[in-house]
Amino acid sequence: MHALLNVAVMAAHSGGDTLIRNMNKLDKIKVEQKGRNDFVSEADRRAEQAVIATIQKHYPDHAILAEESGAQGESEYTWVIDPLDGTTNYLHRFPVFCVSVGLMHKGRLEHGAVYDPLRQELFTASRGQGAHLDGRRIRVSGIKALDRALIGTGFPFRDSNKSLPPYLKMLEKAIMNTAGVRRPGAAALDLCYVAAGRLDAFWETGLSPWDLAAGALIIREAGGIVSGLDGSEGFMESGHVLAGSPKIYSALARLFGPDIKSMFSG
Repeated sequence: MHALLNVAVMAAHSGGDTLIRNMNKLDKIKVEQKGRNDFVSEADRRAEQAVIATIQKHYPDHAILAEESGAQGESEYTWVIDPLDGTTNYLHRFPVFCVSVGLMHKGRLEHGAVYDPLRQELFTASRGQGAHLDGRRIRVSGIKALDRALIGTGFPFRDSNKSLPPYLKMLEKAIMNTAGVRRPGAAALDLCYVAAGRLDAFWETGLSPWDLAAGALIIREAGGIVSGLDGSEGFMESGHVLAGSPKIYSALARLFGPDIKSMFSG
């Protein structure tokens, strides 16, 4: 394992351990609302502190981009951190959440680790080295027909006046043309499930870089495709993402085409 990925793994484990320790104290944890359907808790902040402390112990000069504390430092290397993806799930003890740690070098994704502390599953990838789940190589699904595909998604909760109507049209099409649609509520984990073949594709709007960094690299290293909904490389900036195995990605892109155009027009 690359030294940088090893630190990402240690940091993700540190954040996950913090989350588990705090689960028994949820009734006492302070929760703030950052926006509509957007919450932050003391658990998020404690997990983020644990992740950052682990990274800075080994690479004190590297920059940080974290969900709660924002951007810190300047460097060719930037760690992109979501200390708790699935905060709403976590606060309700709904057992789907994770820690996501990605590393970019000069703006390019190089390493990623996503840790599910409840299942103790660790998804990892380094550029050019493939994707792994608990050390075992993973690949995207081989399903070729859209009507046999299981699709993941996330409901839009930011800027919903603009994105919700075309999203609902996409959702209807996905329900009518696939084997099923799932909305677990933790995008980084959803992306890893695509990489492992548990989902055949995934789409969502309004995500942030820390939701996407590690998972996007893991999908690509597992043989999948990740792009913006419009097919562009700018998904880290736009937050609109479509990912999947090559066959199902292409089929969804065609299916959603008119609605994607509607979303980006005007």
